[in-house]
Amino acid sequence: MAQQQAVDARPQEPTPESARRVRLVFLGVMLGMFLAALDQTIVSTALPTIVGDLGGANHLSWVVTSYMLAATATTPLWGKLGDLFGRKHIFLICIVIFLAGSALCGQARNMTELIAFRALQGLGGGGLMVLAMAVIADVVPPRERGRYQGVIGAVFGVSSVVGPLLGGFLVDNLNWRWVFYVNLPVGAVALFVIATALHAKRPETRPRIDYLGTALLAAASTCLVLITSLGGTTWKWNSAEVWGCAVGAVVLIALFIWWEQRAPEPVLPLRLFRNRIFTVCSGIGFVIGLCMFGALSYIPLYMQVVNGNSPTESGLRLLPMMAGVLITSIGTGQLISRTGRYKIYPIMGTALTCVALVLLAQVDEKTSATVMGLYMLVLGLGLGLVMQVLIIAVQNSTDFADLGTATSGVTYFRSIGGSFGASIFGTVLNNQLTSKIATAQKDGTLSPQFPAKQVLANPTSVQKAPPALKPLLDPFLHIFAVSLQTVYLVAAGITVLAFVLSLFLREVPLRTATRTNQVEGAGPPAFRSSAEEIEGMITRLSSRENIWERYGRAIDRSGINISVPQAYGLFRLHHAGPITEEEICRRLKVSSVEIRPKLDAMVASGRVQRDPAGVLTLTPAGQDVVQRLSDARLNQLREKLEGYSPEQHAELLDMLRTLADDSLEAPARVLTD
Repeated sequence: MAQQQAVDARPQEPTPESARRVRLVFLGVMLGMFLAALDQTIVSTALPTIVGDLGGANHLSWVVTSYMLAATATTPLWGKLGDLFGRKHIFLICIVIFLAGSALCGQARNMTELIAFRALQGLGGGGLMVLAMAVIADVVPPRERGRYQGVIGAVFGVSSVVGPLLGGFLVDNLNWRWVFYVNLPVGAVALFVIATALHAKRPETRPRIDYLGTALLAAASTCLVLITSLGGTTWKWNSAEVWGCAVGAVVLIALFIWWEQRAPEPVLPLRLFRNRIFTVCSGIGFVIGLCMFGALSYIPLYMQVVNGNSPTESGLRLLPMMAGVLITSIGTGQLISRTGRYKIYPIMGTALTCVALVLLAQVDEKTSATVMGLYMLVLGLGLGLVMQVLIIAVQNSTDFADLGTATSGVTYFRSIGGSFGASIFGTVLNNQLTSKIATAQKDGTLSPQFPAKQVLANPTSVQKAPPALKPLLDPFLHIFAVSLQTVYLVAAGITVLAFVLSLFLREVPLRTATRTNQVEGAGPPAFRSSAEEIEGMITRLSSRENIWERYGRAIDRSGINISVPQAYGLFRLHHAGPITEEEICRRLKVSSVEIRPKLDAMVASGRVQRDPAGVLTLTPAGQDVVQRLSDARLNQLREKLEGYSPEQHAELLDMLRTLADDSLEAPARVLTD
């Protein structure tokens, strides 16, 4: 009963808002997304100044890690809370938390306070990232989401590039505290817009929150982020701290899986992983996050170490990549909204990203700024084709009750991928530099007096060396460029995995309307037609498909490896009950020569059993296939209704179940074709 109340308490799908209201909501959402993405990178150029003011250089990495840790660990929680309580209220709470953290960061008096307040800021920032995408799904029909999600993807890409630029500008012209204060006016506008433009109704009953599942996932995420952020730098890879976090992560993940199978309202339902689209998109997101954050980290480093650019200059040189993300994010969104198709874009995007990384692997100390800019443009074009399309695909294939949870799940895996990327590529670069420096010193290419330890700790220091020493350091610039080539080759190899995964992404055409006519949190809609009219509509729509198409789509949707004739045979055996081969031949008016090979194949598959008397019945495996096919057909019929909410009306749901079975009936010859 409690579980049912929790389900009933979930907000129902909203009606399309007026054009003006949608634009206002989108403005507020975009501002929130911009702030959260901006704060992942804006601090980087201010860190040296912050250390000079507050001290605590040995804890410097925690200024970035604390934000990333809090944001990643709480992402699934915010998505689930939005599903349970309505996204408006949770989004507003996240904005307030983020702004409070920003104000406190600006007031920090020492490094400990700054790290703690950055964690608070990340707590809100994680919610802003995932709920921004879910709110758009609340107010915009699936077919139209592409153009909005495309702009959000562009904003994410732009903020990632603008962050270091804006941070450097504020530090140079004001002081480092304005890196955090700049969030306050923008956040206040977002707070006002969302509070006034997005309508919501609180659930009538109190939802149940998965506190234990949230704690287990947050703890496991913490262990993973600590390993990837501090391993190889603050902690040695074989240290007790790294091993402790690794063992802790494995144990916590096992406990999380065990608990989520029993939780009445799981924070990350394991049933989502039975959805092939969600699983594939999560895998692609993990790999793209891994490669994207790796590229964003090391391109500016190359420019500062090899070319001698300042942080601000290196940020400006990232503009071609930002332009690429803008072009394909917005363009792809428009195309998806027009066509309702999306599968081709992740395939193209992952392929283009792989090509861009291979091109970056050719860069050395002699590469011109123009060529580097072209390579970054290609990378931006590839990333823009992928990032938001994954969200659109998942939202279109997920039940509305799980929309926020599914969105947060994909975002979570992308964030974890980014964490792993920074660690993996950092290790590759460090190993390459150490090996090549040692080799160069042995063969005389690099002076034995070269301060390898100091340079490895801070590679940009070579550009601050006195002019008289620079000729001695030039060989290091070549070594650094060649070492980065290996990093990008590894990244390209990993991106191939994302390309392969994208080939398995199943495409479900986007609907042209939201499923129900109600605002978030409102009650179920009234019927606009009688049950007979609805049944007639479904029958007319289904009649446009032949039986092969119906079974083919049901098989594809269910993910079962089975032929249409065999699936139909199982379905007929299910309805006929225990039956002999002779009776089947009599009913279908076919000879045993025609039917026996088909029946033998079904028996051999383990889905049908034949007793000594020749009576045929379905095995549990066969019954499972029939159930999954029926469920797949039921979901197809639900989508055909679009403007109704079958789950809220028992008689309509029963009618759909009956129609699902009836529509899978067919002429007898199907079994023998």
